[in-house]
Amino acid sequence: MRRSTLVVLAAALAGGQAGAAGNPELGQQKAAVCMACHGPDGNSPALPDPAPPWPKLAGQVPEYIARQLHDFKAGRRSNEQMSPQAQLVADADIADIAAYFSSQKVNRQEATQKQVLAKGEQLFLKGKGRPQVVAACVGCHGLNGIGNRDWAKLMAKPPVVLAPAIGGQHANYLVKQLKAYRDGSRKNDPAHVMSDIANRLDDSEMLAVAEYMSTLAR
Repeated sequence: MRRSTLVVLAAALAGGQAGAAGNPELGQQKAAVCMACHGPDGNSPALPDPAPPWPKLAGQVPEYIARQLHDFKAGRRSNEQMSPQAQLVADADIADIAAYFSSQKVNRQEATQKQVLAKGEQLFLKGKGRPQVVAACVGCHGLNGIGNRDWAKLMAKPPVVLAPAIGGQHANYLVKQLKAYRDGSRKNDPAHVMSDIANRLDDSEMLAVAEYMSTLAR
């Protein structure tokens, strides 16, 4: 990823709704409605294809949760079920809700298509070469897919990417998001970083890297 792209990305994110640290104890009370879909501890249940599961929020970077809620509320990200739910969340409660789910431990997934794990590991750790160059996922999402856990500390030192935690996430949810970035139905990624990456991956590569990421423990 080019430095100029990262600078633009950092500036966009710094101007977003990163938010101050929340209170996880208060967040647990405020997140009662969220738990119906995302699970009491942020580990949403797995659903078989073609039904896309709700994403796991356990162990997610809190600033990323807050950012997505603000994006749903502002219409920068759209989902027929999540968009109206986000409107019911008060801005003052978002940081606390994010803090609660972030404090929980994600449960890793068992791969359902183990034959693609080697290919997925290569994409995650080394990326993809010519003719469609794709940067390694680990560069932004970190070892074991923990995301940018130091976002709050590093905001003053751009370029910085607000990369979510993806290790242990549902594979079919990850595939759904990659395809949404590719077809343009999701476009709330500053500087189009994820859109550019998704456009350089075919369906088999998306499946492979998603299956691998779902098995990572964080």
